[in-house]
Amino acid sequence: MIFPGEGGLDGPSAEGEPFVVPLAIPLLAEPSTLATVLLLQSAAPASVARLTLALTIAWGVSGAILLSSTFFYRVLRERGLIAMERLMGMLLVMVAVQMLLNGLRVFLQQR
Repeated sequence: MIFPGEGGLDGPSAEGEPFVVPLAIPLLAEPSTLATVLLLQSAAPASVARLTLALTIAWGVSGAILLSSTFFYRVLRERGLIAMERLMGMLLVMVAVQMLLNGLRVFLQQR
C-alpha cells in the first residue's frame, strides 16, 4: 500500500491527487485549538501555566516541521513524500474509525 506498483492498488490512478487531509491544519488554524484549550483548562483550572507551556511547545514543533519542509523534501524525495502521505492517510483513517467506534459504544451503552 505504501509503495504500490505501476498500476496502483486498483489500477491506474489520477497523478498528483492528494490522499490525505493534513492533520496539522486544524490544530494550527481553526477554532478547534481554542475549544481544546478551553476544555483542558476547565478540566484542570490549576494547571493553566502547564497547559500554556504545552501548547506553545506543540506550536513550536509544528512550526519547525513546517519551516523545514524543504529539508524534508531533499531528504525524502518525491517517492518518500508520497509514502509519507499514504502513511498519514492510513493514520487518519485509523483515528476516524476509532472515534466512530468509541461514539457507537457510548451511544449503545446509553440505550
